[in-house]
Amino acid sequence: MIYTFSYDKLWHRMIDLKLKKKDLQQKAKISSNVIAKMGRGESVTLDTIAKICAVLHCSIGDVVDFVPKRV
Repeated sequence: MIYTFSYDKLWHRMIDLKLKKKDLQQKAKISSNVIAKMGRGESVTLDTIAKICAVLHCSIGDVVDFVPKRV
């Protein structure tokens, strides 16, 4: 099995908060490369997730899901 990550919860939360990806990038002090990786469902560091959660006042489970994917 290959594992992927789903950031759908993050994108939905951002829509609810009327927050753009650029806004999140600036507030969480993360790079555009990190935003791009998340857009592709790739892994990012826990430090990055922690920064995002601090900005959005939420926990890890509110922004990312770990998804097993069969090949």
